[in-house]
Amino acid sequence: MEKGARHRTNAEKNHPAGSESKTGSGEGGVSLKKEIGLVSACGIIVGNIIGSGIFVSPKGVLENAGSVGLALIIWIVTGLITAVGALCYAELGVTIPKSGGDYSYVKDIFGGLAGFLRLWIAVLVIYPTNQAVIALTFSNYVLQPFFPTCFPPEFGLRLLAAICLLLLTWVNCSSVRWATRVQDIFTAGKLLALALIIIMGVVQIGKGEYFWLEPKNAFATFQEPSIGLIALAFLQGSFAYGGWNFLNYVTEELVDPYKNLPRAIFISIPLVTFVYVFANVAYVTAMSPQELLASNAVAVTFGEKLLGVMSWIMPISVALSTFGGVNGSLFTSSRLFFAGAREGHLPSVLAMIHVKRCTPLSALLPCLGPPSPPPPPASVKQRQDLGVSGEKL
Repeated sequence: MEKGARHRTNAEKNHPAGSESKTGSGEGGVSLKKEIGLVSACGIIVGNIIGSGIFVSPKGVLENAGSVGLALIIWIVTGLITAVGALCYAELGVTIPKSGGDYSYVKDIFGGLAGFLRLWIAVLVIYPTNQAVIALTFSNYVLQPFFPTCFPPEFGLRLLAAICLLLLTWVNCSSVRWATRVQDIFTAGKLLALALIIIMGVVQIGKGEYFWLEPKNAFATFQEPSIGLIALAFLQGSFAYGGWNFLNYVTEELVDPYKNLPRAIFISIPLVTFVYVFANVAYVTAMSPQELLASNAVAVTFGEKLLGVMSWIMPISVALSTFGGVNGSLFTSSRLFFAGAREGHLPSVLAMIHVKRCTPLSALLPCLGPPSPPPPPASVKQRQDLGVSGEKL
């Protein structure tokens, strides 16, 4: 016990950012409050992982795996790989208790130049495109029911996506507590939607609809297997687990990060793996591999087959899931910009905190992305037609 306490004290001395005041103001001025408890920490991890991937990625995994059985194994293995990575990040998070996630770890371990490059790649490429495409996916699922026989208009898609980004940026600028409440609510909504899918799958199994789960049928291949295709299947599965490291971007705002960071990871990753595997089991109780491969949005097709007049629940669930994904991405990426500015790798104005609200307001605004020409209409439509959200880039 004494050794652990001594190690923790030394870590706090070496990295004072991890032991800031809970009141939001320390001796040096205003600081970010420690307002994120265990439940909200789990909400950030689960909410960032579960975007639109599980609703569309099963098609890509199955297509490249070549059989239902191998596809389910890939979902389990990618979950285990994610768990290993998350455990490594849990150790890094308590050893280097700074906000900023990957950037902070790369900078402290490999030096300032490596951290600078990692930061600017995220600032210029990763997060602006990430948030834009998640928001476009949200607007597509909201507007598509109003245009059942054609694509929604490009102007409408972009306008709704912009409104989504602006609204959630305002929420994050206003209050950390509001932002975490939004994240908690939409994470609960995602889990309820996936729980509905799993329950319907259990009902189907109870009715004897488990033809594709029997071993002789589950491993019946519908294409010639190859190492390259299996690797692509793993890539598709990994896409759906992306976001598992986002809690490390807000380490300094966690209540007792030495306990809650590992606990949140231990709870969230097994939960997501369980949900993903059994959601895929549910899908194949209602759809054959051929039907699943023909679908551009697997969960929507699943709902149409089993929910009847209530099938509208699935596209709304996907829309709400992506809306929560935008919030989680804004919340965490702003802390990356804040950490970079604090270290001198971005303009110092981005390290400023609102005096009354204790939010990194100036770091949130660049998360909307630098000015750039809109993507050509065909590229957006091709993404939507393929069911690819691009959420975890």
